[in-house]
Amino acid sequence: MTLYVKASCPWCVVAEQYLDKRGYRYQSVEVRRNRAALEELQAVSGQTNTPTLVVGDLVLRDFSPDELEDFLKDHNIRP
Repeated sequence: MTLYVKASCPWCVVAEQYLDKRGYRYQSVEVRRNRAALEELQAVSGQTNTPTLVVGDLVLRDFSPDELEDFLKDHNIRP
């Protein structure tokens, strides 16, 4: 599970807190200062908005906490 974030993005902080609180293991990738990571984000998601969560072939782009919760439930993704 990879979470693409930008420093000082409030939705990114909320997403990390949500995943941390529930015990999810993920890799957080900051894209604002890392051109290669930004290009990777664009390649896997077709855009550069954050937060973006990638789980295997599944991609959740530019989401709110409610959308994150629904995505995890809909795809039966558990910690």
